[in-house]
Amino acid sequence: MGSLVEAMIQYSIKILVERKEDLAKDIKKHEEDVNHIQVEIDEICLKLLALYQPTAGDLRFITSAMKINSDLERMGDQAVNIAENSLDLLKEPPLKPLIDLPKMAEIVKNMVKDCLDAFVGKDPELAGKVLQTDDQVDKFKDDIFKELLVYMNQDANNISRAMDLILVSRNLERIGDHATNIAEDVIFMVSGKDIRHHMLENKE
Repeated sequence: MGSLVEAMIQYSIKILVERKEDLAKDIKKHEEDVNHIQVEIDEICLKLLALYQPTAGDLRFITSAMKINSDLERMGDQAVNIAENSLDLLKEPPLKPLIDLPKMAEIVKNMVKDCLDAFVGKDPELAGKVLQTDDQVDKFKDDIFKELLVYMNQDANNISRAMDLILVSRNLERIGDHATNIAEDVIFMVSGKDIRHHMLENKE
């Protein structure tokens, strides 16, 4: 499921940056597969809870898996949104050279890979790295918005394309948020510490 979602994110950005419109059909197929797997994983987790009544570490693992399952599905939804906005953008000439968005996308893709690797490897240090990266993604989103606002103020004809690019940056930021959620779940799963709503470095 994680591999499918990673591919969806990659394809959605390629549609925009490399203008590869044909990748949209692959994203649609992956979305269907992700939704199917999500249901399967939830069913397995619920059966494990009902049959074995796990405690301590086993219980944290299963509940974390269910939450991660949900975050991954939502990441897939965000990738679909990016693809749809990108397809709209391909109907017109590029507004500007794409510089910050591909950089932001690369950081987000690495966050997704790292949070999944942290889950599989039960690695809280790698999960912590994901949390620390989130601020970079937020800064990119803010910088992209400020730059595109200038384009919109210069010419009303730029507004539609600029808004699509802003929406892409927001979708990427939300994928980063879901990766952060997964990283927090990994730390909880391994250590039993709930660090939501707190910066990692402020925790004892």
